[in-house]
Amino acid sequence: MLLSLFPFHGLTWPAAALIALVYFALAIVVSAHVLLRKADVRAALGWIGITWLVPLAGGLLYYLFGINRVTRRALRLHRLEQEPVSEAGAAGRPRVPDLVADLAAIGGRLNTSPLTAGNRIQLLHGGDEAYPAMLEAISAARRSIALTSYIFRDDRTGRQFTDALARAHRRGVAVRVLIDGIGGGYFWSPAWRRLRAEGVPAARFLHTYVPWRMPFLNMRSHKKLLVIDGHIGFAGGLNIGDENLSSFAPSHDRVDDFHARLEGPVVRQIMDSIARDWNFATGEVLEGELWWPQIAPAGPVFARGVRSGPDADLYRAETLFGAALGQARTRIRIATPYFLPDERLLFAIHQAQLRGVDVKIFVPARTDYRPLDWAIRAHLRFFRQGLSSIAFTPAPFEHAKLMTVDEEFCCFGSSNWDTRSLRLNFEFDLECYDRALTTQINAELDRMEQSSTLLDREALLGAPLPERLRDAAMRLLVPYL
Repeated sequence: MLLSLFPFHGLTWPAAALIALVYFALAIVVSAHVLLRKADVRAALGWIGITWLVPLAGGLLYYLFGINRVTRRALRLHRLEQEPVSEAGAAGRPRVPDLVADLAAIGGRLNTSPLTAGNRIQLLHGGDEAYPAMLEAISAARRSIALTSYIFRDDRTGRQFTDALARAHRRGVAVRVLIDGIGGGYFWSPAWRRLRAEGVPAARFLHTYVPWRMPFLNMRSHKKLLVIDGHIGFAGGLNIGDENLSSFAPSHDRVDDFHARLEGPVVRQIMDSIARDWNFATGEVLEGELWWPQIAPAGPVFARGVRSGPDADLYRAETLFGAALGQARTRIRIATPYFLPDERLLFAIHQAQLRGVDVKIFVPARTDYRPLDWAIRAHLRFFRQGLSSIAFTPAPFEHAKLMTVDEEFCCFGSSNWDTRSLRLNFEFDLECYDRALTTQINAELDRMEQSSTLLDREALLGAPLPERLRDAAMRLLVPYL
């Protein structure tokens, strides 16, 4: 029956036999690789089925999208873990309830970075607040600038950044800029080209036109980080582009987001993340006081950087989110632009609800990509026990990635609650233990709640069959969009 899948008509017997031999050999090799490498049973069954039922092309698809080759290359960065750059700040125990302190301990066992005391974190709402602060810091830089961004547009905002970086480079500041190979424009990256034309050292993360390197196409650096002179940092969910400004028109395409300005020992962990990625992309190791000055305490916040990605850092963000859900006793608030977590996180959310925790999850009524809206709704149909926790936010597109637990713990950064962010992207988040900062983030989440609309359970579950089929089909493709 399998041979009937081949278009043998018109081929000579030797040619048909050769194609069949290649097909069986390829299918056997791929199946063996899947059986030995894929921990998820459903993913393993899916890839084996595709390989056998889609002759030759199935094996090619697995080669392009199913194999994680990043782990082996990422191990080259292990030496950085032995250097002082990872020993940032003074580890301590935050003054929070025992349950939240236990969460801090879980984070410590999960991550290689220590929990640092003495940080100051200023929350910045949208490009209107974040861009001027970032550009001012770039203009004031005297020694070094390290920046990485998933999207770096060549629009008015993007050119403000490229011009500021170029001016810093000309006055002798060491500048390094890393732009994702997909998010920054795969076939044409104007911002990267503009920086290179100005002589600014800039690179593209996991980008290549070489066919046999194309498997990296599905793995992206989703980070948005900036470090100035080694001691001032910016991190969060904000890309670089006009759409993040309140003046952007049309307003329904505007993106709302949060970033933060950071001072204190945790900035060293942000720099550590950028340095690892820069070394990964270029082979250059950023060393010395230029990049790693001593950092004095600057504020009251306990914070830790959380690196996650499809290498040695796999599952870190997902595990931290799950632990936070498990430790919560009174209140959980989550904002994410894309809500497509796996069954483990869905189960943890439902368990929190059963414990009587007040859970609210804010998701945009419409994202920036219509097929993702369909996929999210299909996913929610499998989350029937927790539908009462979902609220849709109106335009502009809410791109924030925020989480608070029990008024004492908050987490923000670049990770979405979906398979791409939690399994395939390189991400950076910050876990923070501070009542004042958590209260500030909760105030923003309360603002979202005031304008949001609770999910209509009956409308979701009672949608017409063609619509439900379309949504469910799109849900299968989410990791590859």
